[in-house]
Amino acid sequence: MQQVRLSEAEVRVYEAVTVLETRGQVPYPDLIAEEAGLAEQDVHAPLHQLTEKGLLHREDSPLAGLDFGPRWCARQPA
Repeated sequence: MQQVRLSEAEVRVYEAVTVLETRGQVPYPDLIAEEAGLAEQDVHAPLHQLTEKGLLHREDSPLAGLDFGPRWCARQPA
């Protein structure tokens, strides 16, 4: 199995997403930043990089008119 190299920020963001999901919280960027100990603007690039690497995926709000922003979910390994 091929390993993916992650930057320190990517590791912190990925771990924050998985911790939030484990707790049953919705991983919105502001909560991810808080959990990762980063400023909210500092999580956007790692979120997109992790998505490109196939480790996270973005989900938009399923309810019309109630958009709290995108949430980011970890892809579970097969």
